[in-house]
Amino acid sequence: MASWNSVPLELLYEVLGWVAFVSWSISFYPQVILNFRRKSVVGLNFDFVVLNLTKHSSYLIYNASLFFSSTVQRQYREKFGPNEMIPVGANDVAFSIHAVLLSAVMLFQIAIYDRGNQKVSKASLGIVSVAWLSVAVCVFVAIPRHSWFWLISCFNTVQVVMTIIKYIPQAIMNFRRKSTIGFSIGSILLDFIGGLTNYCQMAVQSIDQNSWVNFYGNIGKTMISLVSIFFDILSMVQHYVLYRSKKTVNSSNPRGVSKEPLLETSDHPHSDSV
Repeated sequence: MASWNSVPLELLYEVLGWVAFVSWSISFYPQVILNFRRKSVVGLNFDFVVLNLTKHSSYLIYNASLFFSSTVQRQYREKFGPNEMIPVGANDVAFSIHAVLLSAVMLFQIAIYDRGNQKVSKASLGIVSVAWLSVAVCVFVAIPRHSWFWLISCFNTVQVVMTIIKYIPQAIMNFRRKSTIGFSIGSILLDFIGGLTNYCQMAVQSIDQNSWVNFYGNIGKTMISLVSIFFDILSMVQHYVLYRSKKTVNSSNPRGVSKEPLLETSDHPHSDSV
């Protein structure tokens, strides 16, 4: 059984993991609080909520299975080596649980608060349907073979795809408007801190074990960090450099509701997190 070689690195690993947990978790709350205060979800991107719930549900299945199941852990070590540490920590499981709950809260808010004329787009429903249909097929393939680690890796792939998709509409919307007015840069900064510390946590484990299996053995965690960092930097460049001169809001659309399909996002962006 693999163990830590350095106590200081083990402590640093734990600290970085929980900093990532706190940063990513807090980034959910501005949107939830805003919805509650307004008793309205007009301006919240419904597609983002649906895609995010799918992403975090898939990630929770992966993290919880690899963290708690000895069978899955055994299959992981059979694939990557008997001395490899499991690349999922308690903070990963805690974050996934919290993220699913907060995404569900936002979905509940959509159901009970004023929605205006907004609805989930057909494109978003199609993407989610394909994702869950794909993992359903993987379940039937895995059962007779008892390929449990392969199965949860399928869920991990789903969360990576959802992570990539959910960031794109906001970046496109900022580019088209040449403005980030109404854009929650605070949530982006928290998301960036979470992605960076999450990646550093993986690096610490790899340094201690003198092995980089940690990165490709849990490609989902690697990708969620890198994708978050990339799109957060892009958003910060848009907000602080490219479109910083834009100071006025379009008064003809005071509620900030986009007339484009919901996948293009509305003028009051969602509060992004991993």
